[in-house]
Amino acid sequence: MQLNRLCLRGFRNYLDTVADFVPGVNLIVGSNANGKTNLLEGISYLSTGHAFRTRKEQELISFGAEFAELTAELYSQEREQQLRAVLFSGRRPRQLWLNGVKQKTAAGIAGVLTTVLFCPEDLLILKKGAAPRRKLLDAMICQLRPNYAAALAEYQRILDQKAAVLRDRFDHPQMLQILPDYNERLIQFGALLISYRARYLKALEELAAAFHKEFSGDRESLSLQYQTVSTVQDPFAPTDVLRQWLQEHMESHSHAELESGSCLSGPHKDDFIAALNGLPMAAFASQGQTRTATISIKLAERELLKRDTREEPLLLLDDVLSELDAGRQDFVLNQLKSGQVFITCCETDRWTALGQVLQIDNGRIL
Repeated sequence: MQLNRLCLRGFRNYLDTVADFVPGVNLIVGSNANGKTNLLEGISYLSTGHAFRTRKEQELISFGAEFAELTAELYSQEREQQLRAVLFSGRRPRQLWLNGVKQKTAAGIAGVLTTVLFCPEDLLILKKGAAPRRKLLDAMICQLRPNYAAALAEYQRILDQKAAVLRDRFDHPQMLQILPDYNERLIQFGALLISYRARYLKALEELAAAFHKEFSGDRESLSLQYQTVSTVQDPFAPTDVLRQWLQEHMESHSHAELESGSCLSGPHKDDFIAALNGLPMAAFASQGQTRTATISIKLAERELLKRDTREEPLLLLDDVLSELDAGRQDFVLNQLKSGQVFITCCETDRWTALGQVLQIDNGRIL
């Protein structure tokens, strides 16, 4: 897989820019706040259909612009392809295009441009709350399995509708009559999410543990344990069994949901626990151990995508190397021997010899 050209128009601080890339390492260099991360965000958006820094697509459109347009020309799935996204100001929905054909949802572009993103915020993802870890799982599974992306979008849509009913339960009590329908749909799609997540995390753990073992000099053992609703005895059980367990959990929380006015039951609260030598990292790991484990997980993501798609995914490193000590920098750099890589940094320093250098200045490529 190779990204040959990226065209950005009205996207963030890029008014009208074309960037051409080489097959190996592409160094994106420039001072802070000039648009290095914006360039990676454009690549990531065309890969996943979502921005990694905001949930508000209006923030992706340049100030004063009526729309933003992103176009990628790439070689993927043994042929030349084109991805295009158009984002509009106001309420008009965005448009996603694959090879000139408009797609109904982001699931239609899943797997065409696969990427693994690594940014400084990820270095502490194992120490934060459950939401970023859940996002990590969802982002990768969506690239691997379009069916998962569709199920996740539908689950979130129904969850938002249910939350609105619970929130307005006193002003519109008659709407509570449709809660059973919402719950039934949440159970149906929730079982699929749990099944996908459990299997993906198991494969991720196997590879991440191997990377971490090498990274730590065989001194530490990394494990990842999936956590979902308490009634689910085995997340690898058939989906019809998972649905039964989810229904039990939802019924036991129905009164509490009405009391609180919020959705308390379902895989939207899933998490996983990372542990070193059996001890939870959130409580016991040092900053260095946390960074090592996170890097191992990201490298494992890349390997899983490669195995599944039989293509090397793009590796996006957003100012990560400057956050690492020399030993961890060398470990990451040793993994860049194949595939296409994009690295943002403020100064080239020791990285200049790695590949092409693109100098960024206020949304322009010099």
